[in-house]
Amino acid sequence: MQPHELLLPRPEGLYCPPGDFFIDPVRPVERALITHGHSDHARSGHRHVLATRQTLDIMALRYGGDFAGSTQAAALGETVSLNGVSVGFHPAGHVLGSAQIAVENEGLRIVASGDYKRAADPTCAPFEVVPCDVFITEATFALPVFRHPDATREIATLLKSVEQFPERAHLVGAYALGKAERVIRLLRDAGYERPIFIHGALTKLCEYYQEQGFDLGPLEPATVEGRGGAFAGEIVVGPPSAFADRWARRFADPVACFASGWMRIRQRARQRGVELPLVISDHADWDELTATIRETGAGEIWVTHGREEALVRWCELAGIVGRPLHLVGYEDEGD
Repeated sequence: MQPHELLLPRPEGLYCPPGDFFIDPVRPVERALITHGHSDHARSGHRHVLATRQTLDIMALRYGGDFAGSTQAAALGETVSLNGVSVGFHPAGHVLGSAQIAVENEGLRIVASGDYKRAADPTCAPFEVVPCDVFITEATFALPVFRHPDATREIATLLKSVEQFPERAHLVGAYALGKAERVIRLLRDAGYERPIFIHGALTKLCEYYQEQGFDLGPLEPATVEGRGGAFAGEIVVGPPSAFADRWARRFADPVACFASGWMRIRQRARQRGVELPLVISDHADWDELTATIRETGAGEIWVTHGREEALVRWCELAGIVGRPLHLVGYEDEGD
């Protein structure tokens, strides 16, 4: 069997003809396998969805309980058969519930990474290298300029700023699924015990993480009622979109922070009006991408979701077959 006979790109997404299913399809299909709960990968309206239990729970929180006709939970490390094709879910280290999907048939194994990172994260299972013949890798930060620092160092920078400017609130922009909970847990691990104030858009997911056993410490709603608008010396976490609306203007002279791998590019920070950029990413950086490719032992690499050309060129120079997939419909919700 040739790789393109097992998986191939279609307008709906990555399709497996012998198994008759799609991986992270961008439009409703009969059977969808979902790598994780970010909205550019997990969409509602499919007839049947197979994903980890946590990803299914997250989709229900985001879209409502009727987000699919039917669902099936896949345990990490477990193999299921779909029309004779073996499918396995393996930790991706991206966010809670995230998984790589291994598809195997007639001695050929292709692993679709979805989004992933190799850095330590106290709020999700770590990435697991899965040996394969073809590895489909994301390429969000696939340029040599992107080398993410240790997230604990970025949190230390935030806490130092809080100490230096006790008269100002620190508003931290962080995506609702994965990044916000990771930042909060990292703050706790660094010894920050004060209540952390959160935007209402984070409440359901933070509560779910707590239910899953991740202690985020005391969280309080970031509402001005009863506080007279006084958040001096406090840390407030909210989705990036909230920092462009009236909600952010409630806080007097705040320190605008943003936790993202894109904060490596200072021009992006300036364009967003970010005073304190925090380079904390839930995606693999250049070194992690290239190391992972080597560790899988794959002889062929398919590149998608980002800076495809640079990584394909690296593969060529390393003597590995590489090609871009040019899949459309995927953004950087969890960067």
